[in-house]
Amino acid sequence: MRNLVLAASSQTPLPSGSTRHVAIDVDENVVYVATESQSEQSATVPVNIIRYSPHWEGGLDVPEEHCALIESQQSSAEFPHVLAFKFLPESRKLVLITRNGDITTIDVSNGDSGVVDVEGTVEPGITAAAWSPDDTLLVLVTGEEKVILMTSTFDVLSEESIHASDFGEDAPINVGWGSKQTQFHGSLGKAAAQAPTQSKIGTSPDDDGQPRVSWRGDAAFYVVSTLSQQTPRHRVLRVYDIQGRLQSTSEAVAGVEHVLSWRPSGNLIASTQRFGFEGGGQGKEGRHDVVFFERNGLRHGEFTLPVSVPKSETSKWGYKVQELSWSPDSDVLAVWIRFDTHDVVQLWTIGNYHWYLKHEVTTPAATSQFSSITWHPENSLHLILGYQGGIMEHKYSWDTTYSRASPPQDSGNVAVIDGQYILLTPFRSQNVPPPMSSSRISLTSASPPTHMAFSPESETLAMLWENPAIVEVWNLNTRTRPGRGDVMRPELKKTLSITGKEGVRWRQVAVNNGDIAVLGSDGDADLLGFAKLGEKDEAFTFRTVHMMNGRLVDTLGEIVWQSPIGELFSMQPEIDAEPTLLATFPRFCFTSRIEFVGDRQLYIGRTASGKLYVTTSSTSPHLVASNTTSWTVASNFLIYTTTSHDVLFAPLPDLLLPQLPPTEKWEMRKIERGSKIVVPIPSSMSLVLQMPRGNLETINPRPLVMAVVKKDLEERRYKKAFGACRKHRIDLNVLVDVDRERFLRDVELFVEAVGEVDDVNLFLTTIGRGSSSPEAISEVCDKVRAVLEEKDLVKYVNSILTAYVVKSPPDHEAGLALLLRLRSDHPDLVEDAVKYIIFLVDAERLYNTALGMYDFSLVLMIAQHSQRDPREYLPFLRELQSLDKYTQRFKIDDLLKRHTSALKNLSLAEQHQLFHEALTIWKGTEQYSTVLNSYGDWFFDRREYREATAVFIEAGALKKAMVSQERALDWQDLFDLAFRTSVPKDEVEVMAYRVSDDLAAKKRFGDAGRVLLDYASDIQGAIKMYIMGNQFSEARRLMSLHSRQELLETNFYPGLLECQGQILEDIGEMKEQLRKQVARIEELRVRKLDEPDAFYGVEDTALHNVDVMTDASMPFTAFTRYTAAPTTTSRTSKKSSKTKRKMERKIGSGRKGTVDEEEYLLKSIAKLVTRFQIVQGEARNVLPHLFQATSEHREAGQELQEDLSTFETELVSRLGELWKRPGEGQHESWEIKMAEKEQKVKNPLETVAKPVLGIEPWRITLLNN
Repeated sequence: MRNLVLAASSQTPLPSGSTRHVAIDVDENVVYVATESQSEQSATVPVNIIRYSPHWEGGLDVPEEHCALIESQQSSAEFPHVLAFKFLPESRKLVLITRNGDITTIDVSNGDSGVVDVEGTVEPGITAAAWSPDDTLLVLVTGEEKVILMTSTFDVLSEESIHASDFGEDAPINVGWGSKQTQFHGSLGKAAAQAPTQSKIGTSPDDDGQPRVSWRGDAAFYVVSTLSQQTPRHRVLRVYDIQGRLQSTSEAVAGVEHVLSWRPSGNLIASTQRFGFEGGGQGKEGRHDVVFFERNGLRHGEFTLPVSVPKSETSKWGYKVQELSWSPDSDVLAVWIRFDTHDVVQLWTIGNYHWYLKHEVTTPAATSQFSSITWHPENSLHLILGYQGGIMEHKYSWDTTYSRASPPQDSGNVAVIDGQYILLTPFRSQNVPPPMSSSRISLTSASPPTHMAFSPESETLAMLWENPAIVEVWNLNTRTRPGRGDVMRPELKKTLSITGKEGVRWRQVAVNNGDIAVLGSDGDADLLGFAKLGEKDEAFTFRTVHMMNGRLVDTLGEIVWQSPIGELFSMQPEIDAEPTLLATFPRFCFTSRIEFVGDRQLYIGRTASGKLYVTTSSTSPHLVASNTTSWTVASNFLIYTTTSHDVLFAPLPDLLLPQLPPTEKWEMRKIERGSKIVVPIPSSMSLVLQMPRGNLETINPRPLVMAVVKKDLEERRYKKAFGACRKHRIDLNVLVDVDRERFLRDVELFVEAVGEVDDVNLFLTTIGRGSSSPEAISEVCDKVRAVLEEKDLVKYVNSILTAYVVKSPPDHEAGLALLLRLRSDHPDLVEDAVKYIIFLVDAERLYNTALGMYDFSLVLMIAQHSQRDPREYLPFLRELQSLDKYTQRFKIDDLLKRHTSALKNLSLAEQHQLFHEALTIWKGTEQYSTVLNSYGDWFFDRREYREATAVFIEAGALKKAMVSQERALDWQDLFDLAFRTSVPKDEVEVMAYRVSDDLAAKKRFGDAGRVLLDYASDIQGAIKMYIMGNQFSEARRLMSLHSRQELLETNFYPGLLECQGQILEDIGEMKEQLRKQVARIEELRVRKLDEPDAFYGVEDTALHNVDVMTDASMPFTAFTRYTAAPTTTSRTSKKSSKTKRKMERKIGSGRKGTVDEEEYLLKSIAKLVTRFQIVQGEARNVLPHLFQATSEHREAGQELQEDLSTFETELVSRLGELWKRPGEGQHESWEIKMAEKEQKVKNPLETVAKPVLGIEPWRITLLNN
């Protein structure tokens, strides 16, 4: 979101001749220039070496010195004679390399005219040369197309032919993947894969045919661009290391041109590519791209040059690219373009993978062409351009153009230059990430503006162009409130021409209170132009400033100019008005601003090195920070970011103090590495930051939020202030702390503004947790509660309870008393109110408070809604109610520890198992956990493991609790507790195996498998358990899920056969049982018809008290069936109650030979049906898998299905026979009926219902084939 702004410029006239190269002595701040004057009539080329010191404060008379004049043999008048010109700081020598092959050094260590010495000559001549960034190595390309690598003392390290046949040491290994034939071509299909590639790869007509060399910023590699030997010739890029070994060769790209520049950061090698001609790139004719290569020779992105001019006689496209050059920090790419009439240098930057054209530099009026382009090696944005007869130097800086309008008009507008477009985004309304924008202005000018500025009081944007010298004023019409339609509608308000001052390079514009001010330089001093919007002529008036390369200061009202040495002057449009000195910065601050703090002016400025200064007209400057990366002013705060990735908020009043407070007292927060401020938006309490990669982040810093909240509180906008605090997580105590007395006066207004019960509850809860004194908290709570009770007791009942609870100290009794009031007046609200107060306060405390109020109905209400166990509190309350009034209260006071209880010691409780009494008395004391442990051990010894678990958990004895859970086989709760107590993984695994074995012993194979799978990660063990439990589908699913198909042969298939065998065994047992019991029932029924007296020969329980036995032995008769057995001794027939119960248990036991045997057998067959249905279910589980397994398993499945079907048929038939009642005409004998009547024994068919056999399908039809 930043723009590249021209900070300073200068022109230095030089003797006649083209400036070919510039060498800079950084230590002495001296510039050496090599000029040449070629002539076709002369066989030699004079090269003049000139030295001068840059002078930025003004004056054209720059002292220059002629160091040397070198004449060498001319090799070609078509190309520049000087190929390289370098200053070596260690030897303090200049090295001049010319096309004829001479390597000349000029010793300038004495400061006078240098001593010229020819170190050597490359006989075939030199076509390209480049020094490494660390000045230690030199690369030459000779006329024989060889690459020579030398040291700074001109020792040859390597010499190789430039046309190598191999790729290099980094040759990729090609296995076919990624080739055109293996790629997906969509709807084009195979035809696209078989289509021939471009047959001709050539070079651009603009290519000069000369080689180029460029180094990487770390001097580890260099790249050489040459034309290939094959016809048609095309550009090939070869990368070498510092030993001169070839590393890689670029892929063949059509239309690549001669220009070459390796980005210092090392990731991209830049060149250009032409399209739309034979041998060029496939694309629209006239398209011209800047293309990038990686070190491995592969293409990596591009962008198109927005140049469109008609064709000319000298050039096919009307222009060509002369050179590319990266700035030392890799942020800016300079593209030198030559037109027929003039030259242009375009400055491009990248952000969020989008290339922006930020600035254009045109040739001065005195010439039509540049002759060289150079970046300063240390000052990253210092560009030096040479031309015929002089040097032009430009210093640039990054600046964000954003709207500085005050709230509520602050839209947060940011303007970004992108070639012929101005991208606009109002961040108050829309947060649109670059390179997108909310709106954009299409410019009529072919070049981007030199500078842009917003009006500090309105949404007016002024744009300045240097050539032609015009100012456009745009009204953006930004909408700051939500609504439909465009968020902004830019319209051109006025276009002003700056006339009357030719040769001035305008670089800055400012708009303020309807005034337009422009700043430029004529090479000797700065020139200020003033114009008023709205006047008829709107002509500029000019006045000259005594120094050059100053800066207009961002301020409201007056026009302030900052000199190159940091002096701030108030400038008036009148020519005769003397500038007024306002303040002075220690150094020139490229970005500066004037802020009003009360009735005082505060001057803030930041230097190019990151030092942030503040000063006033009456105090000396203060250094706020020396490591800043960006800054702004908003909401009465100076906001700046630092290289330590922090953003700090310094209150402006603190900056007026004679001594600045330490930065630790200022608000600070961490930000993402490299973030810089884009725009602050005070109205939305936000600060927009941009990351180094270009994306945006919007934060809401606490100082900006608090500034808005305080203003809202001053204007009594409580709802807005409350919403801001809640949204941005600001402690709601600030609503009171900002002005306590005002808030207490406005409590009723606050309640009306907030309104919502939940919001009032949140406010009261926050007040209760605040750091204020207990008296202050109670005062606010009581004030709010009184207003709520007066407004609407029913609506705000929860808020009133909150006020009682959160005050300090809390008034629980008053809250419970309110519940009693509600119970009588509003019984429908009581339940919700009770639940809410239990939510706020610990239920135990409320329960004890209610007990202390001696109101059992209130105690009961709290206990019921707090989910207490009724078995605990109901007996206790009944016990209390059974006592007299004063004894009852004594018990309650004793429970609440209002006076001492009377338990002797813990051993007594353990001896007599008085655990309940001990827990009741010792609850809440240190001995409580000891009692619980003893209680849990008592349960454990009685094998009541579930009870023991609950007690151990309550006591905090979690290890004992896990032992109890393991014994109870509550494995879900066991492992849950194990993970909550962070049991080591290996112990969990051992526990899982132990629990699995116990579950398997209990036939809980499914649970055992789940335990092994989830907690031991034993997939094989889990599958075995599922197979043992006949859960074959789950076992098969796990094998497929975990790719354990090898278990089919080892476990699954044998398990199927084992299960099939078990079912067949069960069927055999059921067959045998059915046949035996059916035969017995038929025998009993025959006997019942033939010998009814013998069949019913059992004693009648109704005659137990009848003594029918004599002392004499008697033969067995029909009446002796009412006796137990014949005996020879007399005994009483009176039975004890124990004997009676024993006899009753014998009746219906099914003992053989008794009257109940048939009923017993019918019940047994009914159970057999149930067992058969279980076997059917097991068969239903196993048959599909037997069918899907091997042929052996399929035969076993067929056998199982046949046996089960046969038995099912037999069982159905037998059930029909056994439960068949006699039809009409069939009569039982009189003796049977009389015997049944006398015995009062019902027919077994009436007692035992006929079992119903399930009809759920279980067969596999294909197994029948």
